[in-house]
Amino acid sequence: MTQVVDELARRLVADTVPPSAEHRDRADQARRQALLRLRVLAGVKEAVRHLEDQAAHAAAAGGAGYPEIGQAMSMSRQGARRRWPGLITNSAPHPTHRPTPRST
Repeated sequence: MTQVVDELARRLVADTVPPSAEHRDRADQARRQALLRLRVLAGVKEAVRHLEDQAAHAAAAGGAGYPEIGQAMSMSRQGARRRWPGLITNSAPHPTHRPTPRST
């Protein structure tokens, strides 16, 4: 997966930075491309994080708990709780035990 994202970032950089008509110093051009690649990867990371948040909320809405969400994210239940505090609530009403009336 890392290679796929890296290749995507490289292609985005190549599409963004047109080849220079000037003969720049190779080190300068390599530095600029590396910095742009970092900027692209930071944007990809932010987008992925947003999509993870959406998927976690959808999973919770579908009844998944922290253990399942954590497992899907390769993290512990506690890690999932720290990442999405309050995602899973115990707001569902719990049935109360009512004694049955006795016939006398």
